[in-house]
Amino acid sequence: MYLNKDEEAILNGENGEVMERLFRLLVRLGEIYEAENMIPAGSVQVAGVSYKSVGDPGLAFLEDLAQQNAKVKVLTFLNPAGMDLEAWKEIGFPKDFAENQLRIMDAFKKMGIVITSTCTPYLAGNLPRFREHIAWSESSAVSFSNSVIGARTNREGGPSALAAAICGRTPNYGLHLWENRQPTIAIHVDAELTYAADYGALGYYVGKQVKNKIPYFTGITDANTDLLKALGAAMAASGAVALYHIEGLTPEADLVTSENLEKITVSKQDIQDTYATLNKGTDPDIIILGCPHASLREIAALSEKVNGKKLKKPVWICTSRMMKEASNRMGFTEIIERAGGKIVADTCMVVSPIEQMGYKKAGVNSGKAANYMPGFCKQEVVFNNIEKLIAGVLE
Repeated sequence: MYLNKDEEAILNGENGEVMERLFRLLVRLGEIYEAENMIPAGSVQVAGVSYKSVGDPGLAFLEDLAQQNAKVKVLTFLNPAGMDLEAWKEIGFPKDFAENQLRIMDAFKKMGIVITSTCTPYLAGNLPRFREHIAWSESSAVSFSNSVIGARTNREGGPSALAAAICGRTPNYGLHLWENRQPTIAIHVDAELTYAADYGALGYYVGKQVKNKIPYFTGITDANTDLLKALGAAMAASGAVALYHIEGLTPEADLVTSENLEKITVSKQDIQDTYATLNKGTDPDIIILGCPHASLREIAALSEKVNGKKLKKPVWICTSRMMKEASNRMGFTEIIERAGGKIVADTCMVVSPIEQMGYKKAGVNSGKAANYMPGFCKQEVVFNNIEKLIAGVLE
């Protein structure tokens, strides 16, 4: 791999032991994937934030880096934490969990990382430009940035993303290269899609079919960014899909070559069968929306559905701190809380310890959450669209 003089200096330890150690990780990663060189990382998003995910070893690793005065070189945001960092006590997160989670956040803060914990950093102040090289970790954020924004990133692991943040570089391989962003399979959608859950079901089904390939979709029209993030998140969860193209909708769809590809058609029955596959039960203990984190538009939609009504079971909508502040200003938070619901910032149901909080059956409208929660959170998942989920818990 070619390294410029500044990069060679890092590798030789001239910028300190921490940078040398982390840069060696990036160089080794680049060698494995036959990268020709390093490129500047425009921004970073680091995973491995929830104490539930990293545990005591991760906490010790992060505190050690912070104590050695490691500092990030580029704008760096965090993936969701394991709890609402401000309202954890009110919501009922365990105290011992909270203490360790706050230690993790303090370590990140000492490194100069923006402790905005969200899987939608593009809605919270970290918006890459078209074709900008970035180093992001969270699967849905990687999918959205590659596909909907047209930025360029591989799916980084937590350590490699943190190394890119501290060194300001990332190896130039994979989806950073134009030739690797071409579609490898065609998907025609012959089904009506209305709700985010429909797009989640489609994403889950397609991800299972294509596994690591780059799909080119036809038959999807007029999908907004909330629906596209639901689609990408579910494909990333079920099939590790990090990039997709949609005819007439995504920015690179008109630039790539989509001819002579193997073709799969997704029918209405396929979508219905996927709902049945993901729906493991009825009568949920709690409804949790916002996976990926809810936009202001999605928070507004929930507030409209519960305005002037009462919820007979807990309803959370997970979002970033920025979106919650906007919701506060718009009055959506007050409406939702008056009905008995909660806007939960900084965390998401997948990385929070809800199984320790007495919940066993969670209702979700996210294909990604429906895929992960049985294993990660020991939940019997009720998967449905927002209309049916909310209708089922209104008094």
